[in-house]
Amino acid sequence: MRCGPKWPNPDELRKDMEEFFSRKYGDSVKLGVLSTEPDQARTADEGTETKNAPLDLQFDYLPRDIKKYLDRFVVKQDAAKKVLATAICDHYNHIKRCSVKGPCREYAKQNIIMLGPTGVGKTYLVRTIADLIGVPFVKADATKFSETGYVGGDVEDLVRELVHKADGDVRLAEYGIIYLDEIDKIATPTNILGRDVSGGGVQRGLLKLMEETEVSLRTPFDLTSQLQAAMEFQSKGKVSRSVINTRHILFIVSGAFNGLADIIRKRMGAKAIGFNSAYRSAPRDEDFFQYAKSNDFIEYGFESEFVGRLPVVVSCHELNVDDLFTILKNSEGSIVRQYINAFDAYGIELVPTDPGLLTIAQKAYEDRTGARSLVGVCERTFREFKYNLPHSSIKRLEVTAELVENPQEVLKGILKESEAGQLSEMETTFVMIADEWSKRNGIQIRLQPEAARLLSQKALESGNEAEEVFAETFKDYEHGLNLIRRTQGIQQFEITPDVIRDPRATLDQWIRAYYISR
Repeated sequence: MRCGPKWPNPDELRKDMEEFFSRKYGDSVKLGVLSTEPDQARTADEGTETKNAPLDLQFDYLPRDIKKYLDRFVVKQDAAKKVLATAICDHYNHIKRCSVKGPCREYAKQNIIMLGPTGVGKTYLVRTIADLIGVPFVKADATKFSETGYVGGDVEDLVRELVHKADGDVRLAEYGIIYLDEIDKIATPTNILGRDVSGGGVQRGLLKLMEETEVSLRTPFDLTSQLQAAMEFQSKGKVSRSVINTRHILFIVSGAFNGLADIIRKRMGAKAIGFNSAYRSAPRDEDFFQYAKSNDFIEYGFESEFVGRLPVVVSCHELNVDDLFTILKNSEGSIVRQYINAFDAYGIELVPTDPGLLTIAQKAYEDRTGARSLVGVCERTFREFKYNLPHSSIKRLEVTAELVENPQEVLKGILKESEAGQLSEMETTFVMIADEWSKRNGIQIRLQPEAARLLSQKALESGNEAEEVFAETFKDYEHGLNLIRRTQGIQQFEITPDVIRDPRATLDQWIRAYYISR
């Protein structure tokens, strides 16, 4: 069922725009053909096609080179890395060959389907490869798309987004990577009644994109691009082609595929008995993914033509505690590095320990969301430390198991210890400031230890410098004490805690005592 208002077709939109321009500008403005169909978009040179020189990607990687690079950022998943590295090399070596020899029709594009639970690094693997090669990368969730004409996104928007990621360079975008996550969510249930606009429709929309088609960069619903085309037609008498070819765009889809293992297990039948015997414990669902075949995906709810466009199957495994620990300690993309840099900005050295990292890994594993949970655990652990420690004297923070288990209690102890150290240091500072004040004014004031402690506490609570606190406390004492010194010859004054508690009242009392004695 269609939702919302009926969208105009290109002809209707063109007619409305012509009427608008006619009313505003008269007959001096005419619109060109604004259709977005690929075979109708060649209004600049009807029947001809302008070919740009192939883009030189400088791709010279071998499969082992790519896997070695991935090993720096992604823990485990060795089998997945090997399959990915080989497929990537096949794809971009084919592009290189085509750039020299022209179109190569004997090659079937190695689009990829990735299977595995959440948080195992599927997206990270693909994004890292795209960064290594230097091609634009677009990631989206399959669930946000719908069949054209219905509420939801258009799958062709993915291709247009590649151009955006390539800063408008269409040629570079034509060699990019589109990654579509949660693809298992658009599988069509076998018992669905009527027309499926969220699953099967999206699959059909992806078919041509994954093989080869031309996608217009102008859409009938993008008024800005249509107006640009209108102005171009007005000034040049024609509208230039604005399309992108998907021939060399690599499509990678992924999902958790809950329930797929049951289909594989059922198909394997008696063979599964021998399979089980190879494991000391019952195999996990993901252990069956490596045996996935096209018919398994079709039974899961995918159309056969859609499955046929995804010849490469990559299986990823769930991460255990040791894997998460290795990610934290050794991966170049470890979240711990982010927190080390965050504390370093405040001049604090964050020092991870193996017991501390292992405890983080254990807590993350309990969340059952793979490597993603590491971020949440780290944030809960370090949040209060990041807020409080920059205002303390702490310059080194050791990440221990106790700190991860009881961050609030450890923080309280650290702050208490820091405050004690700060108080002691500040007391010494106030004694020095009092000595300097005495020399400057020719009057000796002596801070009792408790008085120095109270001044230090004032400074810490207010966040002001010791000099500011001292000057504010004794702002009237230079004149008052000099008056007493000149009349009574008193050269030395004892600064008690009562003086600090109410300096003004104490000075008034001393001056009144001077007048009484006269």
